[in-house]
Amino acid sequence: MSRTAFPPLRITDPAAFGRVAVLMGGSSSEREVSLNSGRNVLEALQSRGVDAHAVDGIPALVDALVHGRFDRVFNILHGGDGENGVLQGLLQGLEVPCTGPGVLGSALTMDKIRTKQVWQSAGLSTARFVRIAAGGDLAAAVRELGLPVFVKPSAEGSSVGVFRILTEADLAPAQAFAATYNGELLAEQMLTGGEFTVGVVGDVVLPSVRIVPAGDWYDYHAKYIADDTQYICPGLEGADEDDIRALALAGFRAVGCNGWGRIDVMRHGDGRLMLMEVNTAPGMTSHSLVPKAARQLGCEFDELCWRILEQTMPEVAQG
Repeated sequence: MSRTAFPPLRITDPAAFGRVAVLMGGSSSEREVSLNSGRNVLEALQSRGVDAHAVDGIPALVDALVHGRFDRVFNILHGGDGENGVLQGLLQGLEVPCTGPGVLGSALTMDKIRTKQVWQSAGLSTARFVRIAAGGDLAAAVRELGLPVFVKPSAEGSSVGVFRILTEADLAPAQAFAATYNGELLAEQMLTGGEFTVGVVGDVVLPSVRIVPAGDWYDYHAKYIADDTQYICPGLEGADEDDIRALALAGFRAVGCNGWGRIDVMRHGDGRLMLMEVNTAPGMTSHSLVPKAARQLGCEFDELCWRILEQTMPEVAQG
């Protein structure tokens, strides 16, 4: 059963968490954002008395765990092996609790194409798309969908490698990127009815956030650098807000996710809500959206980090 408000804290003694590794940085394309998020989480946990320590990347974490230095992991390693199931499988094998979804949810949602295929099989709405194999014909995929579209890697985050294709002339930069990129891409129908995101923490579904960038679209600059992007929370009202929260939770659970995460949703021009992707280690920077939504429920950043860490404790684990 889902909630729309936070229950009382289940853990009140910071010593109950033991020694906590805040895993950040790493070697993915999202390293700098991860370091920013990680520093914020570390400071928040320490401010509440948690014995938390920064760890940069998986090799350093493995060394620390082999020597028994940590009891659990707060994963804020964005992208790459931090979100694709590699870290989750490692920690599962070592029997070390970790924030966020497990192996299945992490591995599946890192792959946008397979995530959308699961949603389709479950009867959940998502934007139309065409898979582009490595070395495939990007132009043909775009024409199959019809303009306008986005072209993006299937397994990257933070708007890395995303191209907005409005006309045939916009194809060239995307094709140049595709020529040097070894993974799968997807061409995805561009939706124009509004961009939203919904956070989940345990069994609490946070208010939606509507994202209104000052520019044409919500790119890397608008996410992490610009101060003129508008965030409206809750993003919808009444039955529409209920619907987007229900859809987000259904999409989150359908792909095997629990713990915490963020689900991105777009609105079609005709009003239909469409699932877009899942982030299993969402940003925790000054621009990040899960903290903004939690604040609407009276949960400040330090408490949010505590509640996320609570999900690693057996008596409060969800899912």
